[in-house]
Amino acid sequence: MIAILDYGSGNLRSAERAFATAGHDVVVTSDANVAFEADGLVVPGVGAFAACMKGLQTINGKEIIRKRISSERSVLGICIGMQILFSYGDEHSDGAPHDGVGIWDAIVTKITAPILPHMGWNTVEAAQGSTLMKGIEDQAFYFVHSFAAKEPVGVHQTWTTYGEKFLSAVEDGYVSATQFHPEKSGVAGLALIKNWSNSL
Repeated sequence: MIAILDYGSGNLRSAERAFATAGHDVVVTSDANVAFEADGLVVPGVGAFAACMKGLQTINGKEIIRKRISSERSVLGICIGMQILFSYGDEHSDGAPHDGVGIWDAIVTKITAPILPHMGWNTVEAAQGSTLMKGIEDQAFYFVHSFAAKEPVGVHQTWTTYGEKFLSAVEDGYVSATQFHPEKSGVAGLALIKNWSNSL
């Protein structure tokens, strides 16, 4: 079973439908036990970094994610769900970074580009040996964001350039993440979802 973490952020129903195409039972949940026991946990996210972290805290989501990873149970972060896996995000005008889940010790910052948000289809530079990108290395994916991580973290890094180079996917043992939305990325996105689901 795949659990999609419900903490008040994310396109939950579209994610639920997309992950169901991989042939697994899918549940949308905020229950800590269900989220921990699932074969795979998906952490979606839309909006601002700090708001997502606030929502995550209401269901002890930080603890759920960290417990799963320390117990060698797979997690996939999507969009802001990727960003909050980092230590800090600086998406607010007060200039002070906001704490993330802290799986990767790096900061999420604003993209330097002439037009923001980065919205629409873009290609990726897939990591060699990537499980997520297997067979879809030359495909484009759908992005909607103005902030991103720009330092290499994890075992496999996939990159995208929009104004500057940023991480569009990370694979690191039992935790993976995409800055783009696989559930909105058509055939390529569904293939990525299947690649991840088959690795569980």
